[in-house]
Amino acid sequence: MIHYTAEFFGTLLLILLGNGVVAGVILKGTKSEQAGWLTIVAGWGIAVTMAIYAVGAISGAHLNPAITIALAVFGKFPWTEVTGYIVAQFGGAFTGAVLVWLHYNPHWRQTTDPGVKRAVFCTSPAVSNTFFNLISEVIATAVLVLGILFIGSNEFTQGLNPIVVGMLIIAIGLSLGGTTGFAINPARDLGPRLAHAILPIHGKGTSDWGYAWIPVAGPIIGGLLGAYVHSALF
Repeated sequence: MIHYTAEFFGTLLLILLGNGVVAGVILKGTKSEQAGWLTIVAGWGIAVTMAIYAVGAISGAHLNPAITIALAVFGKFPWTEVTGYIVAQFGGAFTGAVLVWLHYNPHWRQTTDPGVKRAVFCTSPAVSNTFFNLISEVIATAVLVLGILFIGSNEFTQGLNPIVVGMLIIAIGLSLGGTTGFAINPARDLGPRLAHAILPIHGKGTSDWGYAWIPVAGPIIGGLLGAYVHSALF
């Protein structure tokens, strides 16, 4: 049970800090308004680093169903714990999104564009193209999982691994994130998207459920692909 609690808390922290930096940059009237994409990407990298430091020693800090599924498929994680991990990850992501909404509460009315409000919670494509949006998420998540497995194959100074993983997130965001916003994590997108649908956000508009399957399916496929490439090489 402690592993599931850790995954819940770690994913909550990930979303609170990650979606929090998005809110600070794109919502109206914040002190960090219009700080730009680099701020968002760096914020996500730091969010991942802090979440891994928080719970890595307890649960391994998957924080992402795509990672949990990929590790289980390739025999690096027990299937008996997969459901519990995924439920905890989605619950933590949903709760983290609710906290972001609460933290930035006065800014929802000041922000008039419903698409901007939704972007605080979940991803959307820069150019809508179902096939290539899916491919973008597959490639980015394959790089994520392959990178994490490569990092695990190397020896670093005690406690340095989370920082290296955070740098990997920043690299993915800068190089591959401009197409779909690099969800690379089904829980990171679907949990907050559900929160967006439920919460009483002034003028929020649609939650864009027609796109919602892409940042779920793409990362799962990409995670399996990354893990397969690693297993083929090692």
